[in-house]
Amino acid sequence: MAGLKRLLPRSLMARSVLIILAPMLVLQAVALQLFYGGHLDVISRRLAGGVAGDVAFVAELIRREPEAQHPWIFREASWRLDLALAFEPGARIQGERRPSMSILPLEADLNTALGERLRTRFDADWGSDPRSVIIRVQLPDGVLHVEAPRKRLFTATLYLFVIWLVGSALLLSGVAILFMKNQVRAIRRLAAAAEAFGLGRDVGSIKPEGASEVRQAAAAFNRMQERIRRFVGQRTEMLAGISHDLRTPLTRMRLGVSMLPRGPEAEEDIAALTQDMEEMERMIAAYLAFARGEGTEQTRPADLVELVQDVAAKARRSGAAVEVAAPGRLALPLRPDAVRRCLGNLIDNARRHARRVAVAVETVPRPDPIGPGGEGQSLWAQVTVDDDGPGIPAGEREGAFRPFTTGRPDGTGLGLAIARDIVRAHGGDILLEESPLGGLRARLLLPV
Repeated sequence: MAGLKRLLPRSLMARSVLIILAPMLVLQAVALQLFYGGHLDVISRRLAGGVAGDVAFVAELIRREPEAQHPWIFREASWRLDLALAFEPGARIQGERRPSMSILPLEADLNTALGERLRTRFDADWGSDPRSVIIRVQLPDGVLHVEAPRKRLFTATLYLFVIWLVGSALLLSGVAILFMKNQVRAIRRLAAAAEAFGLGRDVGSIKPEGASEVRQAAAAFNRMQERIRRFVGQRTEMLAGISHDLRTPLTRMRLGVSMLPRGPEAEEDIAALTQDMEEMERMIAAYLAFARGEGTEQTRPADLVELVQDVAAKARRSGAAVEVAAPGRLALPLRPDAVRRCLGNLIDNARRHARRVAVAVETVPRPDPIGPGGEGQSLWAQVTVDDDGPGIPAGEREGAFRPFTTGRPDGTGLGLAIARDIVRAHGGDILLEESPLGGLRARLLLPV
């Protein structure tokens, strides 16, 4: 069963055409077998028997009648039986002729019929003349040569039947392929639109076409797009209001702290309160960024190497030691701001826990689809972020991607979650591994 599944075509069009054509071909094969093994066999035996009877009758006349009557026998056989005769006195049939028409039963039926009626040595030559069959019959005083037209052994029904089988198969195959091609085109367009929408690209409404079920799926997809856009818009507006509402009391608190009387005893408490408010503001910004996502930004061609260099330069300005190894240019369809946020989270996460950070950009072959949308890509753009920090134990690496879960001593637990969410929206993924520098490696994969 597994071997049969491997032989079956994988595409919907090929399987549909196979479902349509397979029963038809089986039916035609059965009809051909019935015709070949039944009707054609009977007709062939009857035609061969008629020719063999005429040949046997002429051979018997020549054997019995005196030589003076042979010209008359030859003329009558040519006129009434459509047989051309020649007699070779004193000759003997030597050797055996090889069969030349083994596919059809004609030669075997003729040999059988001649053997039943002549009861003497004979052979039939099917290869010397394309229009005739030359039959040699051994007589006591020589060899009788009989040239019988092939049309006496063939029936036009055979050709008509084969033409009907082949013609109907070709016609139905063409109709099935054209029909299924139109149906599959609509499904492919729907799949492409769904994939593009899943990657954050604005594909707009797709035109319903094809069969009624495919049209229904396209209409449902359009309604789903509209509902998701409306939901994202409402959530963005709500988050904008939440951001304003949360930052307003923080601003008042910051203002109130700045107006507190300064003194040696209060200085330490004021610094602690200021640090707490900054931490709260940073956490609110991280939470809002995670909840908001990057769905409103449109995909466009961008240079991944340039984005990596920009983020690394910003990290260096903050005092981090970041090394970058990358080619001159690597253009991809990206949402640049979202990818910049993703890279910033990974590099910031590395530099907070290590002295050295190394970033590398390259393209690698794709052995297997990784993440949503990975199927069908032959190359990945790979960005590795290595550090020499404490790392994360292997059993805890996957859990570090969960929101509000910190895989390292401090942090909000949202940096890796936001980064993976952004990369998966592009059709890629992020993996955490052990770094050659001794710490943690974050390996980012994006489809090329």
